[in-house]
Amino acid sequence: MSALSPAARAQLQIHFCVLLWGFTAILGKLISLTALPLVWWRMLLVVAALALLPRTWRGIRAIPPRLAFAYAGIGVLVALHWLTFYGAIKLSNASVGATCIALATPFTALIEPKLARRPFSMRELALGIAVLPGVALVVGGVPVSMRLGIAVGALSALFVALFGSLNKRLVEHGDALAVTGIELGAGTLALTLLAPLIALLFPAFAGSPFVLPGARDAALLLALALACTLLPFTLSLVALRHMSAFAAQLAVNLEPVYAIVLAILLLGEQRELTPMFYAGVAIILGAVLVHPLVSRPRRLSQPEMLGTAEAKSVAE
Repeated sequence: MSALSPAARAQLQIHFCVLLWGFTAILGKLISLTALPLVWWRMLLVVAALALLPRTWRGIRAIPPRLAFAYAGIGVLVALHWLTFYGAIKLSNASVGATCIALATPFTALIEPKLARRPFSMRELALGIAVLPGVALVVGGVPVSMRLGIAVGALSALFVALFGSLNKRLVEHGDALAVTGIELGAGTLALTLLAPLIALLFPAFAGSPFVLPGARDAALLLALALACTLLPFTLSLVALRHMSAFAAQLAVNLEPVYAIVLAILLLGEQRELTPMFYAGVAIILGAVLVHPLVSRPRRLSQPEMLGTAEAKSVAE
């Protein structure tokens, strides 16, 4: 039996990451903290774990200052994505918040060619547009009280497309653990400095990031930070050097499927959703499955054209 090609291995790795990310919406709903302290603690715990690894510090020292600042800027976008992602979950539910991330597909089709410096693809845009009817059905299949959560979720999807495309362009130039440490460290610092402004402009996300979580929330935060953030975030930075940010984002569209199944099993959310919602999810899933059938691998002459996104982050 022949060994897997780098591209095939990357596909398996990204789908494993997506499975882990499927738990993030559930944990976000179960944790009682508001969105701002939830994201702040999530990022801080990941950074603390990375700080214990000598490889992280060796990798950071090897990164030129200008590139480190670029990674830090991407980290701010990651923080804003997670903030709006969990804000959407708090304003709606785990299934809706996760499904809104599918909007990152058309966003990425438009943004990635410019930011990652590769040719624009009408085929990718068409697949991205094919997701939109599914999202429309999802919107029509939820109570009116959850519509604000969908709007915030759409903003979160835009942040995914931005930082995913930027990571694709730059990730090849740094060790995955070091890049993760810089990005999430910068995101933690940004949330700390912006906390008063966020609380003023977005009361739904309000809450001091310095609130100590209770024992139950602390255990859930550890699971969220280590099993559902550090592992898949770093693995995606490695795997996605062999696939486009658009292809990765289509795979990430499976996250709502995992999240919805988990939400039904663990949270009983099927009582809040209609058949129209599930029809929309089926359309989104169809776009994910069609993409590998219509895409042909491209030979890229420069390694800079390979890269990553977090899924979501890269993501989430």
